Amino acid sequence: MAASSSNSQRRLISSGSPFEAQIGYSRAVVDGDFVFVSGCTGYDYQTGQISPSIVDQTEQTMKNIRLALEEAGAKMEDIVRVRYILPDRKDFPATWPVLQKYLGDIRPAATMIQAGLMEEVMKIEVEVTARMRR
Repeated sequence: MAASSSNSQRRLISSGSPFEAQIGYSRAVVDGDFVFVSGCTGYDYQTGQISPSIVDQTEQTMKNIRLALEEAGAKMEDIVRVRYILPDRKDFPATWPVLQKYLGDIRPAATMIQAGLMEEVMKIEVEVTARMRR
């Protein structure tokens, strides 16, 4: 289903994660030209697995974000805002090479927050806002 060009259209995107139904949220929401991607973690939604490595989790997180954006009709290049949430801010530098790979040329506005995440195994959560160019 393609994103609508009308600013009055709202569409929900699901990853199939059981958390979405349990908690009552969508992986992403398309509202007009904007795509709001909920916080994504390093879970591989196909296997239900998550790596213990912060680097691997960051890579999978960015893949999850890319998939949500693509389903919404957007691209990584459309990201205008990103928020990183880590339980331990000391882990943040280890994520930079992966983040550079995905966002280095895009350079969205960004914030890093240190906060507890839903499960101990989660080492990073990333949420983005994108604006689709028509």
